[in-house]
Amino acid sequence: MMDNNAVIRRLLGALKPYRGRALLSLLAMAGTASTQPMLVRAMQALIDRGFGPNRAEFNLWLVPAILLFIFVLRGVFTFSTAYLNNWVTTRLLNDLRRAMFGRLLRLPVGHFHNESTGKMINTIINDSRQVVDMINSVFLAFVRDALVVVGLFWTLLWLNWRLTIVAAAIVPTTAIIVRLTTGRLRRLNRENQRVTAEMTQVVEEAARGHQVIRVFSGEAYEKARFEQRSEALRGFSQRMTVAFAATQPITQIVTAVAVAVVVVLAIQAHMTAGEFTAYITSMLMLLAPLKSLVEVNGPWQRGLVAAETVFGMIDAPVEEDTGTRTLARARGHLRFEGVGFQYPNAERPALSGIDLEIAPGETLALVGASGGGKSTLVNLVTRFYHPSSGRLVLDDVPYEDLRYASLRAQLAMVSQNVVLFDDTLRANIAYGEAAPDPERLAAAVRAAHLSEVVAGLPDGLETRIGENGMRLSGGQRQRVAIARAIYKDAPILILDEATSALDNESERAVQAALDELMAGRTTLVIAHRLSTVERADRIVVLDQGRIAEIGRHEELLARGGIYAKLYHLQFADETPCAAS
Repeated sequence: MMDNNAVIRRLLGALKPYRGRALLSLLAMAGTASTQPMLVRAMQALIDRGFGPNRAEFNLWLVPAILLFIFVLRGVFTFSTAYLNNWVTTRLLNDLRRAMFGRLLRLPVGHFHNESTGKMINTIINDSRQVVDMINSVFLAFVRDALVVVGLFWTLLWLNWRLTIVAAAIVPTTAIIVRLTTGRLRRLNRENQRVTAEMTQVVEEAARGHQVIRVFSGEAYEKARFEQRSEALRGFSQRMTVAFAATQPITQIVTAVAVAVVVVLAIQAHMTAGEFTAYITSMLMLLAPLKSLVEVNGPWQRGLVAAETVFGMIDAPVEEDTGTRTLARARGHLRFEGVGFQYPNAERPALSGIDLEIAPGETLALVGASGGGKSTLVNLVTRFYHPSSGRLVLDDVPYEDLRYASLRAQLAMVSQNVVLFDDTLRANIAYGEAAPDPERLAAAVRAAHLSEVVAGLPDGLETRIGENGMRLSGGQRQRVAIARAIYKDAPILILDEATSALDNESERAVQAALDELMAGRTTLVIAHRLSTVERADRIVVLDQGRIAEIGRHEELLARGGIYAKLYHLQFADETPCAAS
């Protein structure tokens, strides 16, 4: 946990790029505070010369003129303070969110297993907002309001409840002004909520789809989507502040007119100097800033706690890329040399002593009971995890020598749990590319047997497919994922239960697309349905993290080992279903 001083130092450091506007805001606050003694001085002169036996002859309408000048000046300073504070804090908010989102895209896979997606979203969206709200409210209270309260506290002795009747003359006008601005603020708030929901969705998708983002190099694309919503939110916030802050000087000017009229009436009615002074101080100087100071502790404490969470995410360790070498295009020759892996806090290794060589263009199937190590082995290939022992080698280059971007440029993945984004079909297929190649895109659509699907959509490839592709059927979503892998044209392909959740008709279409995709690529296939791996060049049977058997389908059946038992057991389970 960070102590308060450390949090404050980090916040001051984050504000440093905007120190010029922050200084202007400070000067505007000082200007607002300076109008208080100006008013007191004006009241003093008025009392000395306008009341009592020493009353001097002067034009009474000079009084409202002076008061209006002071309050117009105060309104300008108040508006400038609000505008400048919002200018600084909204940019600080964008900086904090940008830093956290950039960190989220680079967090290790294990972090997503230990941290809930909801918490990460809340930290990026809500905690960061609490931080800047705290800065804004505390800054205002301790700089502007504290100066006002300290200078005018003594006037509490002169408060008189009878003078509050003046407020009754101000309330109707103020209510009209507030009513005029309410509609605009309501509309802006609705738009703000809509864009906030979109931003939350982008963040949630980035967290949920972190593997796809990395394999398909979508970090820059996701950053662009996030920046678009973030800038839109900043614009809405600025406009809401302008609409809200504009009411303050208008209300103050209306108040000044009312006070000016009362001043004239007070002089004409021979109001005493004490009553007049108590009225001015109670109505204009003390109550609002004192209330602000009393209430500052709540946002201060919430902001500090939120800042700890925000900086904790910004400082979270990321994937450490120690590689120095790059590959233009791999041949797809993979080797596992004595590879072992154990998850943190696990009682036994997930993989032990894996020695395996996969030739370029070979299709290798991974089968075995749940928990045997199939998914773990694939996660080592994608380098989502690092081996606890041994090493992986790609085209005679050790994994640890390869840069992440270079390694993952060689990989494409199609899994049972398809991850699609609430974007156009074109953007989902050509994921990670800002300007897709039309010819490659058309070829990917044809190869994935998506042509009829595209023709049936209202806007073709420009149709938005909804959150995680919910506007498409399961088979269509699967074929979109295949088209994405075809478009990437990576030499190494990973198929993780790509057809297990489909009906027979959808499976035939998807399998035809997979046959197109697998041609000429090194392919690792994870499958529980053994009928889908019969044509693999080799089948590796994993049992409790070790290679138990390896060979072709016919060889393993003839051997009568684990694979044969799994195959016959599965065939026996499926036969009654087929008969029924």
